[in-house]
Amino acid sequence: MRKLNIVWIACMLVLAIISGCSSSGDKNKVNKGENGSSLPVSQKEELVLAIGSEPEAGFDPTVGWGMYGSPLFQSTLFKRDNEMRIVNDLATSHEVSEDGKQWTIHVRKDAVFTDGKPVTAEDVKFTFETAAKSGAAIDLTNVDKIETKDDAVIFHLKSPQSSFQYLLVAVGIVPQHAYSDKYAEHPIGSGPFKFVQWDRGQQLIVEANPDYYGAKPFFKKLTFLFLSEDAAFAAAKTGTTDIAYIPTAFSKQPVAGMRLEELQTVDNRGIVFPYVPAGNKTDKGYMIGNDVTADIAIRKAINMAIDRQALVDGLLEGYGTAAYSSNDGLPWWNKDIVFEDGKIDEAKQLLKDNGWIDQDGDGIVEKNGLKASFPLIYPASDVTRQSLALATADMVKEIGIEMVVEGKSWDVIEQRMHQDAVMLGWGSHDPLEMYNIYSSDYAGVDYFNTGYYSNPAVDEWMKKALHAKNEEEAWTYWQKAQWDGETGLSALGDAPWAWLVNLKHLYLVTEKLDIGKQRIQPHGHGWPITDNIEEWKWRE
Repeated sequence: MRKLNIVWIACMLVLAIISGCSSSGDKNKVNKGENGSSLPVSQKEELVLAIGSEPEAGFDPTVGWGMYGSPLFQSTLFKRDNEMRIVNDLATSHEVSEDGKQWTIHVRKDAVFTDGKPVTAEDVKFTFETAAKSGAAIDLTNVDKIETKDDAVIFHLKSPQSSFQYLLVAVGIVPQHAYSDKYAEHPIGSGPFKFVQWDRGQQLIVEANPDYYGAKPFFKKLTFLFLSEDAAFAAAKTGTTDIAYIPTAFSKQPVAGMRLEELQTVDNRGIVFPYVPAGNKTDKGYMIGNDVTADIAIRKAINMAIDRQALVDGLLEGYGTAAYSSNDGLPWWNKDIVFEDGKIDEAKQLLKDNGWIDQDGDGIVEKNGLKASFPLIYPASDVTRQSLALATADMVKEIGIEMVVEGKSWDVIEQRMHQDAVMLGWGSHDPLEMYNIYSSDYAGVDYFNTGYYSNPAVDEWMKKALHAKNEEEAWTYWQKAQWDGETGLSALGDAPWAWLVNLKHLYLVTEKLDIGKQRIQPHGHGWPITDNIEEWKWRE
């Protein structure tokens, strides 16, 4: 009875939010014409969406808004097309100097902000200088200075960086003349939609920007509801949302008038291992290293023993894929790193060949008196990571390795993540993330290379990728960093991670709503499904 009451309350809250979506009269009624009469679905120009959490910091791209999906209000210099290629947006063209250190971007002249002021190269310069000062959105430490000349903005880099263009995809351009410490609450931009109203904790209302230079969106108004997953599902069932993000637990429950969309992602989960032996400490006094996981035979055996498809089928109800890297399926992914897993006997033999033997019959192998036992920690509030941790621990128990599963707060994880294995998640449209996770330069930096992984050959391949003259050349080097035939950062090489699964993002979508060709989605922050929102329309 209590569960029914909770659902009923959630439904009533949703209905209350919908009825109060705006204070401007009949024009805001969903499915209503100017005289209040009902419109056929094919003419409805408004959508209600419950697709993700509220951005607590607001809608300022210089501190991170829009990095994991369309910034909606703001335009970016470049964007990705449906094939994940980088194409022009505010930019009309660009040139890179022979030494790779000067990027000249020409800005289109027909773009205006929603307050009527033109978008200029000076606004671009201001945006990136502001982002660099905040240090919260993107890593611009390689930018020496930014200049403008007529319609062009010129970025001077300290060293060549092939991935620099990815940064130009990630940051929406803000107006210098209208930027203040209140901008995040009342954003002005030149994107396909314009800001109307933000009721914290409840909803965001946006309308189509009539002055947008690009393809005009079909839908004239969008209302984003900030609901929990349970409440979003309840809203879908009552017909008060056109699209809702739902967890796997609700995926088997059909909703009348809606279909389930399962979208491919690189929103991955995996186990990062301490790569070095114990003995050192961070500047904060946190312990570094683990003598068990520092042995490559342990890391490789775990990778071999885990049955990734069983995790997908058993824990994700089939809504996921086996993961082998942080970037499966993206253009810089090396397909050769895929291997056959779930090989218990082979994993046992690998351990035996490398001196790991159960000498006392307790089921745990040991070597030189060291038991193959270590903690595996996960964020206690994350049920999916908990399930993955428990399931993988059970799988590797068969080969004589004990992973002691512990749920901890992020504060505790930060203290222990250099000495214990951790269940983490990544997934980005930027190969620079691979560099951050595996480069020796990022050993011990934030949540990046927590295990202190280091391989000079891998570092060199990634350095070549960063210094490549173009994206395609860089892809080759990123792929070689994963596996070059002799070594690499994948499980075929050093195995500093055991990647497990890529989650599929699940959405309930109104049956006749066409959400276009969806791209591989990144880690589950932001609203990545809106990345192509200009293409959305009603099906014939």
